[in-house]
Amino acid sequence: MAPFEALYGRKCRSPICWNEIGETQLTGPEMVQDTTDKIASIRNNLFTARSRQKSYADKRRRPLEFEFGDLVLLKVSPWKGVVRFGMKDVAYRLELPQELQGIHPVFHVSNLRKVLADETLHIPLDEVRIDKTMHFVEKPVEIIDGMDKETKRSRIPLVKVRWESKRGAEVTWEREDQMKSKYPHIFATDVHS
Repeated sequence: MAPFEALYGRKCRSPICWNEIGETQLTGPEMVQDTTDKIASIRNNLFTARSRQKSYADKRRRPLEFEFGDLVLLKVSPWKGVVRFGMKDVAYRLELPQELQGIHPVFHVSNLRKVLADETLHIPLDEVRIDKTMHFVEKPVEIIDGMDKETKRSRIPLVKVRWESKRGAEVTWEREDQMKSKYPHIFATDVHS
């Protein structure tokens, strides 16, 4: 017996013999015709699925073309070896900042995105502070307001905090106890009583 039959206790069904166990087997020209029909059916189903997936991909696909002087975001990841591009229309040569001068300036278009943000929000790399969890480190400037959030069982004091941010003015509501433990210096004058 075949290994499949020994393992599962039943015969393996293949595209050639897709009959239920116990049915009479086709022989001769009928078997060839049945196999050809099943293969054609499989090809049709694969073509339908491929066409459907292509239509989904085409809806989201957009040609990326950049002009001289455009600002782009560069996705960088560690590469092993040297990547060479055979077609010149999918690679762009970038003018990199001084901090990245040791990197080859030609990149595949899939690693580039157009910059849609305000150009004045550029942050020099030496001013970026990142903690162990890879989050930007921003400092609170002042407590603007306070309020209590009531739940069924408790009252949670919240404070409205203005943050020092390179992206512009940023204000968030934070838990008062967490802010007091992390930044006690901003509670010099008690806003939330």
